[in-house]
Amino acid sequence: MTAAMTLPNPETAPAFYSGVPAKRLLAWVVDVTLIAILCLLVLPFTAFTGIFFFPFLMLVVGFLYRWFTIANHSSTWGMRLMAIELRDMEGLRLTSGTAFLHTAGYTFSVVTAPLQLISMGAMVLTPRGQGLTDLVLGTTAINKPA
Repeated sequence: MTAAMTLPNPETAPAFYSGVPAKRLLAWVVDVTLIAILCLLVLPFTAFTGIFFFPFLMLVVGFLYRWFTIANHSSTWGMRLMAIELRDMEGLRLTSGTAFLHTAGYTFSVVTAPLQLISMGAMVLTPRGQGLTDLVLGTTAINKPA
């Protein structure tokens, strides 16, 4: 995929979207596990008071983890393991600003359970497997091009 291209059409290039919703789920499990491990490593530096606000700690560490990994490689470590990456509506990797907005949208949907459920449904039902944040920003996850 070159910079002059747009997002692949799911009808003419279905290989870019094949299995992506399932891969996103598996990537999410990997990412949440990594974030939990990072939080456990940070816990002693809070004099173990972080245990009292552990969900908030997970939210903050998760936000930073997702933003920085997506900004640097257009994918989290879980996404890289699953060979998927996020692309903008022009088919380009996400910039730091778009990665921030994507992460903010994801975080907002996580703390608002109905939005997360709607987002998951959208990933299964839309042709490009886009969640709510993807639909708002015009981004999508695709299988990593060879």
